[in-house]
Amino acid sequence: MDLGIAGRRAVVGGASSGLGRASALRLAEAGCRLLIWARDERALATTADELRAAGSAQVESVAADAATSAAADIVADAAVSAFGGADILVLNAGGPPPSDPAESDPAALRAALQLLVETPIDLATRLLPGMREHGWGRITAILSWGVREPVPTLPYSNIGRSGLAAWMKTASLRVAADGVTVNGVLPGRFATPRIMSLDASTAAREAIAVEDVQARARTAIPAGRDGDPGELGSVVAFLCSEPAAYVNGVFVAVDGGMLKSLG
Repeated sequence: MDLGIAGRRAVVGGASSGLGRASALRLAEAGCRLLIWARDERALATTADELRAAGSAQVESVAADAATSAAADIVADAAVSAFGGADILVLNAGGPPPSDPAESDPAALRAALQLLVETPIDLATRLLPGMREHGWGRITAILSWGVREPVPTLPYSNIGRSGLAAWMKTASLRVAADGVTVNGVLPGRFATPRIMSLDASTAAREAIAVEDVQARARTAIPAGRDGDPGELGSVVAFLCSEPAAYVNGVFVAVDGGMLKSLG
C-alpha cells in the first residue's frame, strides 16, 4: 500500500531503540524526511544511518531527555530549523519503573507526569499550529495496554499514559476539521529492551527465572508470542498515512489479542 507520505516531515521520539526506532524505520521506508530524538546521541547516530539505508531522503537527530521540561523546546526548535515544522509527530518515551500502587511517591509521580504527559503535550502543542495552517497533520502516540487495562506493577505508567490519551482524545475533536488526526497505539508485549527490563524486575521480585516470567506472560497472549517491533511500527505508519485520514481519536491495541475488554 502506498501510504502517500513520501517527503512528509516526521518527528519521532524515543527513536534510538525499541518501538520508536521501529516506527521511524517504517516511516523512512514510506519516504518521510525524519527528525529523530532520544537521550543517547550515539544510538541516534546509528539509527539515523539505518533510516537513510531504509529510504529516507533526509534524517536529522537531536538529543533531548523527555524527563526534563526543556525537551519540548529543544525538539520543536530542531524541527523548525531542519524542516520548517512537522507534518507527522510520533509521541513516544520510555516508561517509569515498577512500583507498589499503594505506596505512591510524590516525586516519582511528578517525574512520570513530566515524561509521559507534560513533555509530549508541550511538543504537540508547539507543532500543531503549523499542521493546522497547512491543512494536514498526523499525531500518533505510542502508549501502553495499561491505558485500557492497568498494569498492576506500573501505576505511574498507567497514570501518565492515560493522561496523555485523555488530552489526545480531547484535542482530536478540536483539530479534525483542519485536516489533523490524533490517534494512539496500545502495545502489548513486544520484544523490546523495556519488556526485557520489566521481566527481569519481576523475576527478581518473585525469585524465579526470567524465562519463567516470560513463559507465564505469553500464556495470556492468544498469538502465543511477543510481538516484533516492526509489527507495531507498521500500524503507527498507517495511522500517519494519507489513507488513514478518516481515522481520528482512536486508540488501537496491537497486542496479539491479549486485551480482553471490548473498548
